[in-house]
Amino acid sequence: MKPSQFKEDKSYPMVVNIHGGPHAFYANTFFHEMQYLAAKGYAVLYVNPRGSHSYSQEFVDAVRGDYGNGDYQDIMNGVDYILSKYNWIDESRLGVTGGSYGGFMTNWIVGHTDRFKAAVTQRSISNWISFRGVSDIGYYFNEWQIKADLGEVEKLWKHSPIAYVEKVRTPLKIIHNELDFRCPMEQAEQLFIALKHQGNETEFVRFPDSDHNLSRTGKPNLRIERLEHIAGWFDYYLK
Repeated sequence: MKPSQFKEDKSYPMVVNIHGGPHAFYANTFFHEMQYLAAKGYAVLYVNPRGSHSYSQEFVDAVRGDYGNGDYQDIMNGVDYILSKYNWIDESRLGVTGGSYGGFMTNWIVGHTDRFKAAVTQRSISNWISFRGVSDIGYYFNEWQIKADLGEVEKLWKHSPIAYVEKVRTPLKIIHNELDFRCPMEQAEQLFIALKHQGNETEFVRFPDSDHNLSRTGKPNLRIERLEHIAGWFDYYLK
């Protein structure tokens, strides 16, 4: 998505926005978050990595047991492709954000590459070990998605973004909602403390009276404030 008031002779920062699920998908429909960032002067890249719907059940299942591998490569390949196609995107000013699975992948990305100059993780998963059994999505989610239970702690840890926190160099803002029972608050708290412990640039924003669906069904004033937090972080580091 091109930024609003696009001009060919200017260069622009780009934000990668990763969807949740992971079994969801972006399609040709209005999404206010994309429009908001475009209106603020950002190019917005949104892709459907493996795990997304609409490309066959085999494509959907390809992420299971492989979180952070093929899906990560798909997203980064999308970034490389779009940078090679459009020279008006400034590759030194890249941001990344996403919520739920998109938050997990944002956490994963900043632990595996320094290409992004700013990141905002939302309602995310950071630790599959502590996540097991505490989400309202069901006790079976770890076994279904990661293909591991507490008898396979090493595999759960291998796919946990917090396991790679010492490699994070990207300024990371954490947004989480206090009534989120899908991705409980402790997932954000662990990540924030780990980042602060090693002196990373980070902020932690907790939204009261809000659940996993704040961005879609939350109180209007909080939904607006959330967007301002996201854009403000990117404005500070990318502009």
